Amino acid sequence: MKNLAIVILVTIISIGGVNAQVKNKFGHINSQDLLDIMPEKIEEFGKQLQNQLQTMSGEREAKVADYMENEANMSEIIAQTKAEEIQMLDQRIQAFQQNAQQSLAKKESDEYKPILDKARKAIEDVAKENGFTYIFDVSGGSLLYQPESDNVLTLVKTKLAIQ
Repeated sequence: MKNLAIVILVTIISIGGVNAQVKNKFGHINSQDLLDIMPEKIEEFGKQLQNQLQTMSGEREAKVADYMENEANMSEIIAQTKAEEIQMLDQRIQAFQQNAQQSLAKKESDEYKPILDKARKAIEDVAKENGFTYIFDVSGGSLLYQPESDNVLTLVKTKLAIQ
């Protein structure tokens, strides 16, 4: 019985010694760099809103130019009506800008979740496939020391089929 206890103790110590010799593998990635190169972008929606805003601004500029050019020849009622049109257009532009910002923020929130999930999954897959114990995100700028760490951005880009 005493011998069995000694054998078990030696086995446990041996296993512990083997585990102590296993080296953790660390990796790092700048997640912002990854998101910047991912093909899924929300830029098209933003461009549409910007184009509409430019159209509205162009319309306003044309009305202001017409008003300034012809103001001397306008009756008071026409000048007042044109000034009110410009003022209403200013209000429409301001309302559009506020709505556009809210819509863009919502769209980004809705669209970025699947993109972030896809990136996170690819990072996890790369970690498992390449034996990484930890992968740190260095995009926050708070990593002060980085001993023996591999940058996994290239591996994740390959996983996502991004050039």
